[in-house]
Amino acid sequence: MDQLSNELNKLKIDKSQRSQPRRGKGFVWLVVVVIAAALAVFAFREYRAGAAPVVVDTVRPRPDSDVESAILIANGYIIAHHKIQVGSKIAGRVAWIGVEKGDPVKKDQVIVRLEDREYRAQYDQAAAAFDTAKARLAELEAGSRPEEIARASSDIERAEAQLRADEAYYKRIDNLVKEGVAPAQSLDEARGRYDTSRAALASLKHTYELVRQGPRVEQIASARADMARAKAAADYARTILDSTEIRVPIAGTILERNVEQGEMVTTSFVGDRGAKSFVVTLADLNDVQVELDISQNDFNRIGSRQACSLVTDAFPDRSYACRVDEIAPEANRQKATVQVKVKILQPDSFIRPEMNARVTFLADETSAKDPSLGEKLGEKLGEKSGEKLLIVPKRALIDRESGKAVWTVSGGVVQPRPVTVARETGSDVYVSAGLTGNEAIIVGEQLNVLKPGDRVQAKK
Repeated sequence: MDQLSNELNKLKIDKSQRSQPRRGKGFVWLVVVVIAAALAVFAFREYRAGAAPVVVDTVRPRPDSDVESAILIANGYIIAHHKIQVGSKIAGRVAWIGVEKGDPVKKDQVIVRLEDREYRAQYDQAAAAFDTAKARLAELEAGSRPEEIARASSDIERAEAQLRADEAYYKRIDNLVKEGVAPAQSLDEARGRYDTSRAALASLKHTYELVRQGPRVEQIASARADMARAKAAADYARTILDSTEIRVPIAGTILERNVEQGEMVTTSFVGDRGAKSFVVTLADLNDVQVELDISQNDFNRIGSRQACSLVTDAFPDRSYACRVDEIAPEANRQKATVQVKVKILQPDSFIRPEMNARVTFLADETSAKDPSLGEKLGEKLGEKSGEKLLIVPKRALIDRESGKAVWTVSGGVVQPRPVTVARETGSDVYVSAGLTGNEAIIVGEQLNVLKPGDRVQAKK
């Protein structure tokens, strides 16, 4: 019985021996999980550090230096000061066009050639007629050649010899008739021959004198007039032929290309489906203005050649100096406005016609002495006295739980920067706190996908 009990005791599981191995195995798994997590974090950091940086657009806050001296802010559109539609002097079919929209061109550059076979033939005909008239005048001005004078002299000598022979024959027949040998009829024939020879000699002498003196003055004048008329016709034909090459009158940029090869152009407008009245539109983009409609209530704040500054909606981080260039002599009754144009003093490639622009008119010496204008503007903009603001594009703002912020780049790494927005106008916001003005601020479509610590690279 005791032996049986011993055998049964051998079959029992020792709980102390069972629990010790299980605790060791759990500890090992815990260590494995911790190491795996650490490796994952390390790998993620290494991946982020080794990944190519995101290329972003950045701008810098610009100081609102015009606020203190601004007396009016208005929105308008950029226009070319002189927009030119280049047309054709003649009708014809386009054989070649050498420009595209946006191409720069130089003064007198050929941009279009028309088919010229017909006009070239007309010029050749007119040039030949001019050469004929010119040769005729030269012939008359040169007078008779020596050979012609010598021939006329020889004709006189031959006529004189004939006259002497006829005179001798006449005298001989006259004697024979008087002696009754020859009939009276033969005397009449001899006298006729003699008279004819004498008249021929007189005629040849006159001809000789005319040949020796040369053409009359009136003949030379008439030939000179014929040559001038032929030259004018040739010059006109040459002008028409040259007009088959259409040139630009000024240096500038092609804004619109209106024709294609094979289309007809004409000198008058005949509609969109017919021949075109102009081939291209161009303008000098170094001579641009901003067109504004100023309310009559604010018109008294603007004067001739008044200083101002502008920014465009497309590039709000770029500011340009300008001045009042044109003021309309009459107001618009329907809109109760006066049209004003300001000239951009130093435009660049970022300025394009038809862009939206915001112009800030600055106070001159007279308006700066009137404190009411500054107070009115301050009330209009909702500014606090003495507040220094920085201008940031509205598209740079991000919304966070704590409020407005912007992404800044420092050492190639993204960090959020909370800001305080004083006001918003158009495409800009005026920041009163949170920025120093030296930060590189990210703008564009990447704002919603960036995270703190992301590596970025500013677009060049």
